Order: sequence, then structure tokens, then C-alpha cells
Amino acid sequence: MTDGARQRSSTAGSSAKGAGDGDAASGGGVALKKEIGLVSACGIIVGNIIGSGIFVSPKGVMENASSVGVALIVWIITGIITAIGALCYAELGVTIPKSGGDYSYVKDIFGGLAGFLRLWIAVLVIYPTNQAVIALTFSNYVLQPLFPTCFPPESGLRLLAAVCLLLLTWVNCSSVRWATRVQDIFTAGKLLALGLIIIMGIVQICKGDYYWLEPANAFEPFQEYDVGLIALAFLQGSFAYGGWNFLNYVTEELVDPYVNLPRAIFISIPLVTFVYVFANIAYVTAMSPQELLASNAVAVTFGEKLLGVMSWIMPISVALSTFGGVNGSLFTSSRLFFAGAREGHLPSLLAMIHVKRCTPIPALLFTCLSTLLMLCTSDMYTLINYVGFINYLFYGVTVAGQIVLRIKQPDLHRPIKVSLIWPVIYLLFWAFLLIFSLYSEPVVCGIGLAIMLTGVPVYFLGVYWDKKPKCFDAFVDKMTYLGQKFCVVVYPAMGGSSSGSGEEGEEMKEARSPLAKDDGDNHKSADC
Repeated sequence: MTDGARQRSSTAGSSAKGAGDGDAASGGGVALKKEIGLVSACGIIVGNIIGSGIFVSPKGVMENASSVGVALIVWIITGIITAIGALCYAELGVTIPKSGGDYSYVKDIFGGLAGFLRLWIAVLVIYPTNQAVIALTFSNYVLQPLFPTCFPPESGLRLLAAVCLLLLTWVNCSSVRWATRVQDIFTAGKLLALGLIIIMGIVQICKGDYYWLEPANAFEPFQEYDVGLIALAFLQGSFAYGGWNFLNYVTEELVDPYVNLPRAIFISIPLVTFVYVFANIAYVTAMSPQELLASNAVAVTFGEKLLGVMSWIMPISVALSTFGGVNGSLFTSSRLFFAGAREGHLPSLLAMIHVKRCTPIPALLFTCLSTLLMLCTSDMYTLINYVGFINYLFYGVTVAGQIVLRIKQPDLHRPIKVSLIWPVIYLLFWAFLLIFSLYSEPVVCGIGLAIMLTGVPVYFLGVYWDKKPKCFDAFVDKMTYLGQKFCVVVYPAMGGSSSGSGEEGEEMKEARSPLAKDDGDNHKSADC
């Protein structure tokens, strides 16, 4: 960010104070508010992991595992591996207590270029496409009852998805508390729906309908066992747990992050694993593996078999689940873009927050706009296939960074310190899946890598190159100033989020300072 932009930010901040914004601006200026408690933190993790997949298509694991028993084992093992990865992220999250999640950790440990590539692939493809797909799933389940004999029109699906995105962006821009309440309510709703599925499964077992759970039948393959297919089942299972790291994106808005970050992880991951395993057990009490694989919406088929006239509960549950999923993804991804802009890796306007609401409005609008643009394309699902491999690649890079940081800075203060055996176990599992992915789909993985590497010239031109033409800097300053006036935003106050104690702020500064780097882009950061 340039000096001109900083000066204008200060001027805008002073004007805001003069306008009477005493609550937000007094005592050093606006800052992100610490409004995410333990319940909301659990809601973010659970709500982002549990999307529509467990309702619509848990068959990805089943069809590759080749039997019910192996499929359940895959769900359990991938849940345990996810918990191990989350444990490693918990240590990193309290050691480097900055919002931005794995982007911030990779940047601080491996340098600006590595962090930028993580951010680049997220900004360019991962979050816009994922949010667009979830929003389209929501609109499909809302509109399907209106078109019982055919598919809803494509234009209608995209329009309703756009309305969903715009509504939730407005909620997130208005208040952090509103956004977390929406997340809490819809997470509770999807857990109640899954609880209903599990209870019905228990009733089926009590009635004696557990043929596919008996060991002799559970491990009876409906196709030949194949090591490659089982590896693919593990890969599908790992993707189903995606979102477990999202709480690390909003660390600075957590109340007492040193306590609530690990506590939320320890509560949420076992809860999701329990729900996934027992929901799949419930499904096979009412459906054979062949019926499950033939269904395009497993929970809906399950409801039709067991709920009778109340079967409408399931499609509504899927719609509510996906609505909450869009909200959670908007909330966390905007914080990633906010963190990237603060470090000088994205336009500085995205690092600003509203003078009264203390929400990162520019980052939220950017997230919404990029997702709306994805709704206009026809290649969303192809792009997801290409970059899914890259997303998983950076999970391993981040966990490897934990080991590197232990070696480089062994005396660094770590409120949580896990045994190194856990990151080693995670990396062995990660390497197995990564090598298999490269072997089974080399073209898809290669294209994903190529998309990521397009960020290298962008980094050197946009971030590393300091001596840009004065006319370019003047143009950027002008656009930043106009954006500030339009969104009524300023740079956050230095020294941490608001609503936190001074002692906690000092602890976070101490934890952050040993990792300060003299990278080519470090002078551009503006810590919040």
C-alpha cells in the first residue's frame, strides 16, 4: 500500500471520528471485533464441513470402498486424520495468532511467494467456485418442488443462487454478530436433520433391519476390492471433511483465541466424525449399497422410505444446510482476502473495515462479486476438479511448516505444543493420497499446478516490484480513496482486535513478533 493511501485513510478515519463515531473510533481507531465465542466457533467449523454432501452424495466413498464395512472404516480413519491435521493447525493458530489461516502460516514460515500462491489459487478459483456450487445446490433444492416433473430452468437456478449470495453478503457486511447467529442457527438445523436420520437408523436397527451391518454382509464386496479404488475412497473422504481449517481464518475475531480455538477444534471434529459415520450407518439400514449408489440425493431417498408424508423434511434440510454453508464460506473467505490485502498481497482497499460496523466490507464485496462472476461461467465444476488437488497440497505444506518452525525457532512461545509424531502421521497419509492423485489423474493435477504457477509473475510484478511508475501508484491511490468513500472504510487500528483485553493484545504481539520477516513484501503489511 502506498503512503498516499495511508494518508487518505488517516484523513477518512479522522472524519469518521469527527462525525461522532465514538464507539468505533475512540481509543485508537476502528478494529475487528472479538465477537466469536466458543459456540459460534464450533458453528463455523461444523457448518463449513457439513455442507450438502452427507445429504446428497455420500456415495463417493461407498462406490470406491467396494463394501459397506470398508466404507465405514474409511469414514472413521479420515475423521481421525482430519482431527490430527486440526490439532497441528491449533498449534499454528495460537503460535501465529493472525487471521488468514494456512495462508498466514505458509507466508510467515516459507516466505511471501509461497503464501501468495496459496492466496492466488484461493482468490482465483477455490472460494468463488465452491461458493457458487453451494449456492446452486441451495437454489436447486428450493426450486425442485416447483418443478416436480422436470429440472428447474438454469436461469432460475442461477438467479436464486445470486439472490442467496447477495442476501448473505448484506448480512455479513452489516454485523459480525448477525453473521455468526445465522451460522449458529443453520448449523443447529443441519445437525437436527442429521440427528433425525441417525435416530431413524437406530429405530431401524432396533427393529432388526441391520443386514448390511452384520460383519459377514458388511464386508461382502459388491465389486472386487482394488487398492487404487480404496485410495480414491480415502481421497473422497478427505474432501468430505474439507472446511475443518476455516476457524483459523478468523483467529483475530475469536474471544480468547488461545482457549477457544483448540477447544472448538476438539469439540467439532469428533462431532462431525460421529455424525458422518452414524449417518452412513443409518442410510444402509434402509437402503442396500446398490440403492444408495443409484440415488442422486441419498437423504431424500432415505426420507421417502421412512418418513412417508413427512419426507419433505429432507429436501428442506439440504436447502437449509447449503444456505448456512454459503454464509460460513463467505464469512471465512472474506477474512482470508482481508489478511492477504493487509500483507500487501491484494489491493489495500480489501484490508479496510467499516468505521461503525467493524466488518471488512470491501473484502466481502470482492468475495461476492467473484462468486457472482463464477455463476456466469459454465466451467465451475471443471475448475474445482483442477484445483482440488492444489488445495489439498497446501494442507500438507502448512503442516510441514509446523515441523520447520519447530526446527528454526525451537524456543518460540507456543501456548499449545503437540508431539511431532502427529504432523508426521498426517504428512505420511497426505503424501500417500497426493502421490496416488498424481498417478491416477496426472493431467488434472498438472493443470491445477499450472493454474497455481500463473501467480508467480503476478507476485513479482504486483508485489515484489516496488518501483512502479508514479502514474500507476497515483491511479491506485485514487481508486483506493474512492473505494473508501463508497464503503465508508478505514485501515484497522494497529495492535489487535477490539473488545479484547490489553493483556491479551500484548500476548498476541509477543507471539507474533518472533515470526516477523524482512521479506520483500513485509513493509507493506498493516497488522490489525
